[in-house]
Amino acid sequence: MVILITGANGFVGSALIEQLILQNYQVRAAVRRTHKQEDFPSVVVGEIGANTNWADALEGVDVVVHLAARVHVMKDVAKNPLDDFRKVNVEGTRHLAESAVKAGVKRFVFVSSVKVNGEETVRPYSELDKPNPQDDYGVSKWEAEQALHEIAAKTGLEIVIIRPPLVYGAGVKGNFSLMIKVLAKGFPLPFASVKNLRSFVYVENLLDALILCATHPKAAGQTYLVSDGEDVSTPDLLRKQSVAMGRPAKLMPCSPAFMRFAARLIGKSKQIDRLLGNLQVDSSKIRRDLGWKPSFTLDEGLKATVSSQK
Repeated sequence: MVILITGANGFVGSALIEQLILQNYQVRAAVRRTHKQEDFPSVVVGEIGANTNWADALEGVDVVVHLAARVHVMKDVAKNPLDDFRKVNVEGTRHLAESAVKAGVKRFVFVSSVKVNGEETVRPYSELDKPNPQDDYGVSKWEAEQALHEIAAKTGLEIVIIRPPLVYGAGVKGNFSLMIKVLAKGFPLPFASVKNLRSFVYVENLLDALILCATHPKAAGQTYLVSDGEDVSTPDLLRKQSVAMGRPAKLMPCSPAFMRFAARLIGKSKQIDRLLGNLQVDSSKIRRDLGWKPSFTLDEGLKATVSSQK
């Protein structure tokens, strides 16, 4: 089986390629530009959009795992962010799927996002919930999912969609990495009074799910939410990260209402919402359908993540 990975130089893509090679799959990477000498075949495809030439990358491929995307950013300087998201995430995905059909690809695994479901939960999201994306990135991912289902209905291409929450692991960047660095400096943080619950997925657990989605017969046509299955509050996450670093977390009590008010004053409402709000997913469907279960616990994943930040 030949598997094409897009977004091969990214955090998840590079780890997925390494895991697939260990499991003796034939792997090909689609990259925007020459990055470095790789230990696996790669094809430069340039920018992803409605006119990308996928012919060389797709030749002889059985399965595509599409990770490449224009990703969510907190400060987007684009004049029309939704248009830019659509060019890559919707039209680029549609064109890749149509090209895959022409090349004889059997299955297309699309890495979407929990943001298709929404931004905050009262109860854990499931695959049966009506999509409710709240930002341009989430909208573009939902539109891409719909485009893929349309192509599947017309052509028979096997579509599998996976919606992960925040992914962490060795090499993670962004807010997760920032939290670890702040804790390492010993700064006190005002989250002791926060009583929320959030789902996460360790990258190695996500890789197992992606490989199952690429190969399991029952995955065809399905959408799956995945998580480690250990939802935690922000203060508990910080405490667990601190334990992994071998040091105590310095957490102070502070009213969540006050933190939200202060964040609004400085234009940081979205950032604080991610630290104070609930966002849980129910991953029972993929466990039931495919027999998937996390190979690593949250504590094990955090230990590996913290070690990589040193």
